[in-house]
Amino acid sequence: MNDRMLVHKVYHRLSLLCLTPHTLPFKPVQFPSALSPAHVRARPLNGTVRSLRTTAVMATSRLRNLVPVNAVASEDGSGGASNGSVSSTAATTVLEDEEDSTLGVRYRLPPQEIKDIVDAPPLPALSFSPHRDKILFLKRRSLPPLAELARPEEKLAGVRIDGKCNTRTRMSFYTGIGIHQLLPDGTLGPEIEVHGFPDGAKINFVTWSPDGRHLAFTIRFDEEERTSSKLKVWVAPVETGIARPLFKSDEIFLNAVFDNFVWVNDSSLLVCTIPLSRGDPPKKPWVPFGPKIQSNEQKSIIQVRTFQDLLKDEYDEDLFDYYATTQLVLASLDGTVKEIGPPAVYTSMDPSPDHKYLLISSIHRPYSFIVPCGRFPKKVDLWTADGKLIRELCDLPLAEDIPIAINSVRRGMRSINWRADKPSTLYWVETQDEGDAKVDVSPRDIIYTQPAEPLEGEGPTILHKLDLRYGGISWSDDSLALVYESWYKTRRTRTWVISPGSNDVSPRILFDRSSEDVYSDPGSPMLRRTPAGTYVLAKVKKENEEGTYLLLNGNGATPEGNIPFLDLFDINTGNKERIWKSDKEKYYETVVALMSDEKEGDLPIDHLKILTSKESKTENTQYFILSWPEKKAFQITNFPHPYPQLASLQKEMVKYQRKDGVQLTATLYLPPGYDSSRDGPLPCLVWSYPGEFKSKEAAGQVRGSPNEFAGIGPTSALLWLARRFAILSGPTIPIIGEGDDEANDRYVEQLVASAEAAVEEVVRRGVAHPDKIAVGGHSYGAFMTANLLAHAPHLFSCGIARSGAYNRTLTPFGFQNEDRTLWEATSTYVKMSPFMSADKIKKPILLIHGEEDSNPGTLTMQSDRFFNALKGHGALCRLVILPYESHGYASRESIMHVLWETDRWLQKYCVSHTSTVNVDPDASKDNSGTVSTDSESKAIAASGGSGPEVSNTEHEGFDSLPRSLLW
Repeated sequence: MNDRMLVHKVYHRLSLLCLTPHTLPFKPVQFPSALSPAHVRARPLNGTVRSLRTTAVMATSRLRNLVPVNAVASEDGSGGASNGSVSSTAATTVLEDEEDSTLGVRYRLPPQEIKDIVDAPPLPALSFSPHRDKILFLKRRSLPPLAELARPEEKLAGVRIDGKCNTRTRMSFYTGIGIHQLLPDGTLGPEIEVHGFPDGAKINFVTWSPDGRHLAFTIRFDEEERTSSKLKVWVAPVETGIARPLFKSDEIFLNAVFDNFVWVNDSSLLVCTIPLSRGDPPKKPWVPFGPKIQSNEQKSIIQVRTFQDLLKDEYDEDLFDYYATTQLVLASLDGTVKEIGPPAVYTSMDPSPDHKYLLISSIHRPYSFIVPCGRFPKKVDLWTADGKLIRELCDLPLAEDIPIAINSVRRGMRSINWRADKPSTLYWVETQDEGDAKVDVSPRDIIYTQPAEPLEGEGPTILHKLDLRYGGISWSDDSLALVYESWYKTRRTRTWVISPGSNDVSPRILFDRSSEDVYSDPGSPMLRRTPAGTYVLAKVKKENEEGTYLLLNGNGATPEGNIPFLDLFDINTGNKERIWKSDKEKYYETVVALMSDEKEGDLPIDHLKILTSKESKTENTQYFILSWPEKKAFQITNFPHPYPQLASLQKEMVKYQRKDGVQLTATLYLPPGYDSSRDGPLPCLVWSYPGEFKSKEAAGQVRGSPNEFAGIGPTSALLWLARRFAILSGPTIPIIGEGDDEANDRYVEQLVASAEAAVEEVVRRGVAHPDKIAVGGHSYGAFMTANLLAHAPHLFSCGIARSGAYNRTLTPFGFQNEDRTLWEATSTYVKMSPFMSADKIKKPILLIHGEEDSNPGTLTMQSDRFFNALKGHGALCRLVILPYESHGYASRESIMHVLWETDRWLQKYCVSHTSTVNVDPDASKDNSGTVSTDSESKAIAASGGSGPEVSNTEHEGFDSLPRSLLW
């Protein structure tokens, strides 16, 4: 290759950098520290070609990029956009404007005031013992490092597997377990720390034994610290907290790809283990055995959504079997171990309430290349508790052809379970419409029941017939059970009262209402725990009164917001007595669980004891025990405020109206100490997610409470309260399709009208500057954001779209709640797709996406292609691809960088509302001028990658390069 060709190749490769962050196609070189891009001078190409390295430095100088001095060379001969990234192991050379950098991007830290909130230590999770006399405080760590997400994973049949651990990937974990006695006065006894395992252990799957005397959990370690990172089952007596391995052998490990372990009685566990005979993983053949072929010569109609991580070939099938195959082991606390059943891909195991039987589900071949493992052939068997096969309940075939219409289901037996009120009675459901929601038939579902070991010739008994789709059963006894059914298209939901043990009592409808009508929601019946460990309806009795009473726990939606309640409900007369409700003036309280459920029979009302939560706008959630008849509350937690710097934030539920008359609501947050008359309007961030409704009345109902504590997650929009933004959180954006109308046929029109109403409201209140309002959202909210910038550019200064889908023709068999195909609703698909309106987007848009997004419909390719479409029309845009991240972002490095990108975007295009910004070129400073410590920056740089992949159109294009370089 001659010199002229080499120079042309350098330009060609650099030109691709406008689309994606490629590495430089030349050998790395260490420049003298005194050399800066300004010192490089171009010379005409008068027969002598300048140095390739000098040319490259000049080009990146014009791009104002951050160039890694020790960049690793990378050659991508595809000639198009790719997801290459720059690695760097040493110092970097900083050019004029680091904010515009797309080459050599490192993970960045957001402003200190945001970082401090995100890094606040998480509160522990709580778990109550079966007898409600003890509480576990399960201690958690802060955000995981990127290195954990970077562990190799196998993407098989819709499941992501960590082969080193033999579990699902990206598992969070606990760092410690504390046990507290719940004393009679409601206070907590001293903590007993579970101990005996080495430091650094990662704890998962913490469960109580049925009698509450033991804990079982798993332990794993980082592979670098231990010989194996596979999970082992440990147990600990609650009285002492001294933990030990369940298995004496060091060779028995947990297989947690599907199920993990379950207590079968007070002293024995059934454990999914890796077969001891398993060898090394199958090796992928260097040369394939043949082409990959899929065929539909039978002309079957098979429509599936855009599932991800599917099996691709025979090797994938073998690898899936390798990791998913389990040997079930029955292990006792005394050390007895017994293998039961043959190795298989077991997906669930469910002991009967009397501990005599096991309900075992498994999947088997033939597998599929177009649907995930949940639709693979499924076998359900009934075993004795010691593993002997009694009978096969069903063996369902591969289900590739489940219709895409909402409420469509698999044919055959489904929802096979044990009756919670019987020792060993099974029940299940079978569809009568071939699983197709578009088929009109009555009944649509039939519920069957049968003893585990029926008498010879005894078939299943029909328990109940339903015209809508089955939704579950709450059991009580032979005289009472509640059956639920619903239908999405009409939003109809019904609750039936049946008498399972009596054919003489006709079923009757208890509730028949719209699921959208939250004002009419009567609440859900509370359940109590039985001595067998199952949960049944909690029946309450009143002194000297007849009647059957249930406890209905409701959200209490009202036009003023949610006011949760607890009603005493007479199942026979329908009469209600409100025995508790939340303080609506200042606090938001909810009923969490029934605490007086350890005894058989009806519960006397004067013995009622419940667990409640209590919070306010400025006080974080605490838990209380509330006891009858005095209704005295004992506080059992005293968690510190997670972000005291925002303790005095201002929160208000606001109501306003769309131009078509639909009532809308939103939650308006303002920074601590803000006064609109004194401080004037603020920059504002609107963050939302559209919803679909069948009626204007339901769409206009208020949901949520003005008194709820402002929970701020690591990627929450509320973080920008610390940056003095007004936040309009969750403004309702109802997409309404009344009667036979399809909601999405008027999606854009209703979306824009809702956004206009929201913006007008915050401007009218004087809290938001009309020229400094940004819009953002995640997933379907990102889709919303892109559409608003395309169709309502007058409303917003810029947008932030995270993990969205922008081209609906790439999801042709439905998306979200749309169950028409592209060919049935072509116009709707096209009009809803912001990709098709890329030429209309003129406001700055920041696109962020996880490189390993597993969510159906939101492939990373959606953001890649949308960015290229935007850039092709000269839009001001930026694309950030986060290595190893999925649909939601998990690692500290990624989350901090997302926050930095978002803050930078808001400061530059919302606060400043200009296309240029002056930035301190010091690489150790963030956009706010806050200096990140050198040690933390180094830690972030070394924790799992050089940084996210960034593409943008904020810098000058190649058209402004010297003609000598363009040639």
